[in-house]
Amino acid sequence: MEKLFEKLRRFFHDGFHLAVLDLEAGARWIIASKPSNIPYLKAENAQGRHILIQPRSQACYLLVDDVSPDILLLHHKLSNGAWKPGRMVVETSPDNYQVWIHAHRALPLDEKRYWLKRLKSDPGADPSNRWGRSPGFRNRKKKHRDAFGKYPLAKLIWIDWKRNAHIPKTTQPLPIRTYLSPQPLEGGVCHAINIFRHQYERGNESATDFAYAMALIRRGGDDNYVRRCLLMERTDWSHHDGPKRKDAYLKRSIQRARCVVEST
Repeated sequence: MEKLFEKLRRFFHDGFHLAVLDLEAGARWIIASKPSNIPYLKAENAQGRHILIQPRSQACYLLVDDVSPDILLLHHKLSNGAWKPGRMVVETSPDNYQVWIHAHRALPLDEKRYWLKRLKSDPGADPSNRWGRSPGFRNRKKKHRDAFGKYPLAKLIWIDWKRNAHIPKTTQPLPIRTYLSPQPLEGGVCHAINIFRHQYERGNESATDFAYAMALIRRGGDDNYVRRCLLMERTDWSHHDGPKRKDAYLKRSIQRARCVVEST
């Protein structure tokens, strides 16, 4: 594992940090990338938590998420089968990959969004404060658990710390980042994203709120917008009676949802 950390340090020139993500609690805490922390990270991973990675300086790094073998071949390999420059490829589960690209220049967020769309990245994986899955630890998503109760190991497939990827400046119109209107709570303003709370029904008011909040955040909703939507569309507030309890619940739920969205 120490040799793996050394490879990661070479790829992320300004260093990197790790994070432990507890999906059930909606909590994430950052851990220094020191070899002395490896036993702690392994123990947390064994307890069902996810281990994530992020470069300290993100401007020159682009994370392409949910990459299939076909897309890997199309966008990240040359015609002779060699890897394109400046790539770090992690197999996060069988036949599913994340690719970090080390660009030769800093990329603004809107330009990153443009290139991620071209590279067929997961559209829900916004590059703002993006974390990837750390190689060397197990992917503890329940859907990946096999018949023997084991989880797949996130594997480092390829890493190139000697070269950078040349990312041309695009002449195409960049995507317009839509910021939702901070209007007062009236007139159905939550319908701008065209999803509704009832579409995320989980049989439990809090679980439904959480699923709906994550969906809104993934579509660009800020915290105030998500709060207005929850207030407008949830009808039963009997478990959070009173404005203070309701405000505390909404703040806590939205923070948890944003933490999960930004980390997964």
